[in-house]
Order: sequence, then C-alpha cells, then structure tokens
Amino acid sequence: MEFSTKCASPVQIKSACAVVGVFEPRKLSTAAAALDRAAKGYLSAIIRGGDMEGKAGTTLLLHHVPNVACDRVLLVGLGPEREFRDRNYREAIAAALRVLNSTGATEATLHLTELAVPRRDGRWRITHATAVAREAVYRFDKMKSKPEGTPPALRRLVLGVRDRGELRRAAAGLEQGLAVAHGVSLARDLGNLPGNVCTPAYLAEQAREVAKRYRMKITVLEREDMEKLGMGALLSVAAGSAQPPKLIVLEHRSGPRSQRPVALVGKGITFDTGGISLKPASEMDEMKFDMCGAASVLGTIKAAAEMKLPVNVVGLIPTSENMPGGRATKPGDIVTTMSGQTVEVLNTDAEGRLILCDALTYAERFEPAAVVDIATLTGACVIALGHVASGLFANDDALARELLAAGELACDRAWRMPLWDEYQEQLKSNFADFANIGGRPAGSVTAACFLARFTKKFKWAHLDIAGTAWKSGKEKGASGRPVPLLTQFLVNRAGRGK
Repeated sequence: MEFSTKCASPVQIKSACAVVGVFEPRKLSTAAAALDRAAKGYLSAIIRGGDMEGKAGTTLLLHHVPNVACDRVLLVGLGPEREFRDRNYREAIAAALRVLNSTGATEATLHLTELAVPRRDGRWRITHATAVAREAVYRFDKMKSKPEGTPPALRRLVLGVRDRGELRRAAAGLEQGLAVAHGVSLARDLGNLPGNVCTPAYLAEQAREVAKRYRMKITVLEREDMEKLGMGALLSVAAGSAQPPKLIVLEHRSGPRSQRPVALVGKGITFDTGGISLKPASEMDEMKFDMCGAASVLGTIKAAAEMKLPVNVVGLIPTSENMPGGRATKPGDIVTTMSGQTVEVLNTDAEGRLILCDALTYAERFEPAAVVDIATLTGACVIALGHVASGLFANDDALARELLAAGELACDRAWRMPLWDEYQEQLKSNFADFANIGGRPAGSVTAACFLARFTKKFKWAHLDIAGTAWKSGKEKGASGRPVPLLTQFLVNRAGRGK
C-alpha cells in the first residue's frame, strides 16, 4: 500500500473515499463538519435520523454525497470525545481500514489523522495510522497452495494533516510508521512459519538477507565456535536436535564510532517440545512461536536500518530447537555456562534462559551501553499479566523507565516486575552453583533472576513476551510485538523522538 500526507480541506481532495469521524452522541468531527457544510447539511440530516450515533467502532458508508469531490464518505464512530485516547484512535483507524478493504476502493483519504488525541502530536498520529493500516492488510498465506480470499483493493492511502506546520513532522511520522510496520511484518512472518521451515539455519539466512540489504556486519557462530567459547548452556539445549544451533550477531553501526552500542538479545527456540520434560500435546504446535524474541530483534534492526537511525545496535540471536532424544540433556544434568557458572538443569523445558545466559555473557565483548533481552520465557508471566502487557525486569531504573515510556508511546506496553534478591533463594542447588528453575511461585521473577546472574557488567533489561508475542484461537498468529516498543526505544535514543 502506498502512503502519503496532505494538508487540505476534505471538500477539496478528490478521492474514491473520504474517511471522517463522528463523536458520540451525534457530534461531527472538524473534517466531517466541513463536508457537511459543503453538502448543505446532508451528513447532519443522516445523523439526526439515527443512522449514526457515533458509538466507537461503528461505521456508515455513504455514496454520492452532494457537493463534495470524493465518490464516497465513510463515517467512523469515535465514542465520547472526552474519552478519546490512544486506544480509541487506533481502534477507529482499524475500523476504517476494515471497511475500506471491503469496498473495492483503490484509494482513500483518511481524515481521522487530523483528530486531537491528548498528549499526542501529528507525528504520533501519522506513525500509528500507518502502522495500524499496514497491520489491517497483513496476510500470511505463503504456505497455502492457493491464497484464500480476495486481496484488498486499497492501494493508496492519503493521511490528512491539520495544518502545513505539521507536514514536516508528519513526514517523519510516516517514515517511522512504515519502518515499524515493515519490522513487525518480518517478525510476524518468521513467527508464523512452521518449525520445519523456520529452523536455526533459516533464521541465520534471513539475518544474512537483512545484513546484505542494509549493509550490516553479520557473524554466525556454529557449534564448533560455541564449544571453543565454552557455551555449555546453549549447547545443552541443542543436544537432542538434529538441527545445529546458531548464534547470530547482526550489527547496525550508524552512530558515532565512540558510541557504545545497545545490544538486543532475542530468544530463538525455533520449536520447543520441552525436551525430556516433554510438554503436553495440546497446543504444542504453538511452540513454533518460541522464537518470537529472535524475530523481534530482526524486525527491530530492520526498522532501525530503514530509518537510518544514527545509533549503534547489536542484535544477538541464540537459536536452537529443544527436542527429546538419546543425546538430549536430562533433568538433573549439570552444565557449565560461558561465564564459568554451573547450572543444575531441573527442568529441560526451562531452556530459554539457558540459551540466553550464554548470549548475555557473549554480549560483554561489545561493551554495551545497555542490553535488552526479549524472550517468550514463562507461562507464569501470562498468568501474571495476561496478553496485554509484556513483563519488564531490569537491574537499572533509568533503563526501565526508558522502556516503559517507549512502550506507552508505541502502544506496546510493558509492566515492571520485581527483581529482588530475596527471589534468588529459590534457585539454590545442592549440586551446582544454582538451578535453572525455582519452583512454581513467582516463576517469571525467578526466570529473570536467573538471567540477572549473567548481567553484572552492564545495564540490562528483560522483556518476557510469552503473553504478547502471539495470539491463540481463531486469530492464531504472531503479533510482531515488541517491535514497536523496541523501535521507539531506539528512536528516542537517537534523539528523533521529539
């Protein structure tokens, strides 16, 4: 879909469809009122007749509205004006796109981007409208022999801007919105692929394609390299699989040479059976999504490169399958991590922290300004936070605040969880330095506490995305989160957030 921005009255713009809003109860937005004046009260009459109350999410498509240049007018309900916030705005955009994609119109002008959203400027409105519009047309049908359904006819979307003074920031918003959308699409595509296609080797190839397109340095460590480095934890997870593990290192170096990089570390378990601690069969197919942390790192770096953000970012992706087998790690086995610390593996289904801990130790060589790891780590985080917020743990308050603020701005929220030393007691082991699990109580916290033992040398945050990385049921599929949060975090670090 092609996007552009324009500052003009909805009466003047020639379009197949103009999209305007109606607040509840029956109050026309500024753009809708302009059309109504040109149409001699045509819209007001329809609203007075009860065809549109303005309830959030409702729509009404009108044809042949008199005295306006567009062929159709789409009215979108916005709910009460006093309650109109970030979420309402995004839902209104999504509702409009659902209708537009069903009309057969090839182009439309969206005047919802001119609405006032408290504490948000024109750049924010354009960024989110672009990202939501792209999400509305996302389809994953590359594994089907014949694509289902008719692809949306909408090819061009003009985003309205309230005044010419906003055009420059609107252009920046459009650039960011497209970059985020492309990064999210890459993350979703990778997450939606089945485990027999998206293997560790496949992830490495996709990283190479990103590196080639954006001229980045890439390094892929093989099993032999990991053995030399002493990555016993990562290798223990891969021991039962026929697929060789990889450690992918992708470097976006667009900041000053002296600038220490941000390291993003993404869990890349391309399929998780649980290993010897085998998972129940029900919904095990969804364990192809256990590499969504890795996918989000690739998506975020793609977005940063597309925007040419003047920051240094290192993406680290430890990737493996977790399979049962004659060579698989067993409960009770003890492994030695790259850091030299020993771990008693009490449950082989707590494997994500084992591949991440060696990657976190490897990150030390880049002398990072900050490290953020992203992982579908614990079912306990889903119980704690559901599918709304990602769990955030951090050993640095300033870094935690940065990520929380980025999540709020990106509408990709996280919630900070405790990381107190008292929880470390649950990881005690009689036979090794510590165990890889701490029992059922506070499972997401003890998982983060495990990782914290490998982050003493840098500022670090951990995002547990087990509840937000994908959806189940009828809408099953990868969400692409937290690419929006991470991209906004980098945008802010690059000084482009204002």
